[in-house]
Amino acid sequence: MAHEDEKYWYNLGSGEVEKGYASPAVDRVGPFDTAEEARRAPELLKERARAWAEDDKREDAWGSTTGSAPDDKA
Repeated sequence: MAHEDEKYWYNLGSGEVEKGYASPAVDRVGPFDTAEEARRAPELLKERARAWAEDDKREDAWGSTTGSAPDDKA
């Protein structure tokens, strides 16, 4: 496995793929093993955000019941 300064990063400001620490950490996401993976960073971030939101929704719903409460009229 390569050192992180030999990996690829996606620069959020410029939209460019960079190798190593070419820009400040706040401007980049990664690391990625290949330049192609880094190019797909925006798509990957959207997919991961969607998955995290679905996980959060499931966790928020955990233990709750669906439907209406039963009537106590007997």
